[in-house]
Formats: sequence, C-alpha cells, structure tokens
Amino acid sequence: MTPAVSRETPPAPEAARELFGARLALADAYVDALATAGVDRGLIGPREIDRLWDRHLLNCAAAADVATEQAVVADVGSGAGLPGIVWAIRRPDLDITLIEPMARRVRFLAEVVGRLGLGTVDIVRARAEELHGEQTYDVVTARAVAPLDRLARWCLPLVRRGGALVAFKGDSAEREIAEASSTVRRLGATGVRIAIYGEDVLETPTRVVEIEVGEPVASGPERARS
Repeated sequence: MTPAVSRETPPAPEAARELFGARLALADAYVDALATAGVDRGLIGPREIDRLWDRHLLNCAAAADVATEQAVVADVGSGAGLPGIVWAIRRPDLDITLIEPMARRVRFLAEVVGRLGLGTVDIVRARAEELHGEQTYDVVTARAVAPLDRLARWCLPLVRRGGALVAFKGDSAEREIAEASSTVRRLGATGVRIAIYGEDVLETPTRVVEIEVGEPVASGPERARS
C-alpha cells in the first residue's frame, strides 16, 4: 500500500523571509492554496508539497530581480501560477499577465488572485501564439513549458524591443541554447545568456536563460506592436 502523503505544508524557510519580506504572509497563503486546491485539481503533484518552498516558490522568487521597476510582464503557460503569481507577490510594482489556455487552471489562478488581492495581475485564457501581433511585454517568462526552441517561437513575438524572454532552465540550458540558436536569431534576438539568481540566499540558486530582443520581432507576415 502506498503511504499517505501529508497535506501539511512546511514552514517558510529563512530564505523566504529574506525574499518576500513584509509580503511573506501572502506567499504562505499561496503555498496553502497549492497544497490544497492545487493538489486536488491536479496542478501540483501531492509529493511536491514538502518541496513547495524550496523547489517552487523560492526558485521563482529569486529570478524576479530580472524585471526592472514597473515592468510589464507576461507569464506564458502559467499553470498554477509559477512564476507569475510568485513574482506578483514579491514585486507588487510589476504589471503581470498570466497566459494560460486550460480552463481548470484559469479558474484556479482567478481564485488565488482574488483571494490574495493581487490587483496588479490579469489572467488571459489563450495560447501564446494567439496573442502574436496583439500584445507585447517588457519581460515574457515561462517555467516548465517547452524546450527552448519551441518556447522561442511562441514567446519571442510577445517581447517588446529592448525586452527579454526569461526561460527557467536547469542543466539542459547550454544544450537547449545550442539547439535554438538559429530560431532565436531569426526571431530578432540580440543576446542570449545564462543567468543565476539567488546565490546569496538559496542553497540551489535559480538558473534561467535570458534572450534579449533588439528590433521588433516578426510574427508571420506582420510585426508585433511595441
């Protein structure tokens, strides 16, 4: 018989206090939502409960430093709100849109945003490519969505000139960059780098791929508005 998985969430670690500061209570409430409704609806695996802080919230929160003050951000394939809701909690100065095509995930996101009073967050039920030529953002981010080559095709047309795609990647970052190099150049990228966040706070720092955009990115026969 498989042992029962506890639904009790672990206490916030000291790193959470450093990253979230006065908004730690909001982060704690979000962890509770993930561990209960998030698990019940299949957005989070039950065995992830013990790792919600370290593997998920802190991993996302550290990388929020990539966004400049009052930046306009899109979280593509937001799922349970990682990293979008975490960024909204840590950085209330950001204007964040959660882009998610699945209805049950959108319902969860709406409930969490309402419960936490995150007034800087909008939710759009759509696939990223459906917004090409309609919306652009200073930062577009994605976590556990797709390989970088495919992600670039979906997300770079949403990035404003001077902005960046921020893709959460682990040990596969170098390989994925090599495989996506021709795609990101064709889509107007002017720089690609691996960045590390949270080295002074986290036991396992956050690793992302940042793809900077220069000229406006082409989306089909037209250009996305900047």
